[in-house]
Amino acid sequence: MCPGTADSDAILEQTNVSRSAGTPHSPVPVSNNGAVRKLILSLVLLVALAVVVDFGAAAYSEYRVSRSLREGGQLNSDPAVTIGGFPFLTQAVNGKYDNVEIRAQGVDSQILGEVTIEANLRGVNIPASDLVNGSVKTVPVDQLDGRILIDATALGQFLGIPDLQVSAPPADKSDGTGGSGGSGMTTSGGVVLTGTVPIGPLSAAVSVQADLLLDGEDVKIVATDLYFGPEGKADFTVPAPFKPAVLGLFTRTVEAQQLPFGVLPTKVYAEGSQVVIEGTGENVVINLDDLQAP
Repeated sequence: MCPGTADSDAILEQTNVSRSAGTPHSPVPVSNNGAVRKLILSLVLLVALAVVVDFGAAAYSEYRVSRSLREGGQLNSDPAVTIGGFPFLTQAVNGKYDNVEIRAQGVDSQILGEVTIEANLRGVNIPASDLVNGSVKTVPVDQLDGRILIDATALGQFLGIPDLQVSAPPADKSDGTGGSGGSGMTTSGGVVLTGTVPIGPLSAAVSVQADLLLDGEDVKIVATDLYFGPEGKADFTVPAPFKPAVLGLFTRTVEAQQLPFGVLPTKVYAEGSQVVIEGTGENVVINLDDLQAP
């Protein structure tokens, strides 16, 4: 081996040693993605658990209110109760709920037979302890909107026309004066009624147009004329001498009719095949035993 080669090898070896003995390599950073994912997953699970607990508490409270309504109103089934707003537990701690909706079908009314009752309660004050032990009886409410829905069967029972059919006409029958003949009654809308009624010695199906009126606390159904439009299902022409009597069969007054929990009616109208009576009350204290319409 020639001397030059040896010298070159010695220099190369010294260079490699120098590199090895130099500044150590920086450590490879360890990723924190796994820990972050675990933290996020834990938070998601906690939120999901809180939501489940919140909805569970709301469902139990809805059940307690529903049972109180059924027992107090002597209903045949539990009414549907929905407590709105989230989170529910915050409302429960404060004892005040944003919105409570109640819907009860088949409620027996002494005047109209079985009807459907709906109530929307806003700003409901119920202590959490009363919800838990089921002792809810009276409830202060900031605003209460109530409705009674009367279907054709119930209205037919009230009028004495078993096969009665109800439909809303295409146009409002309001006379534009806010009343009817200056009597002080407010015209809220019209309705077409069809049913089989006696006409002299015979019976036939006829259709009439009727006004739905509010007269103070009373609801009046006043048949005004025979009807032959598309909403009617009868084409029988009533002889003139019998017409007043026939219209009278479709005319009745629901005296002092009240809405759920004692709210007086402020509006009456036809909706599909039902007659709807509704009203609003503010700063009222309701008794859950008063779900039954009088």
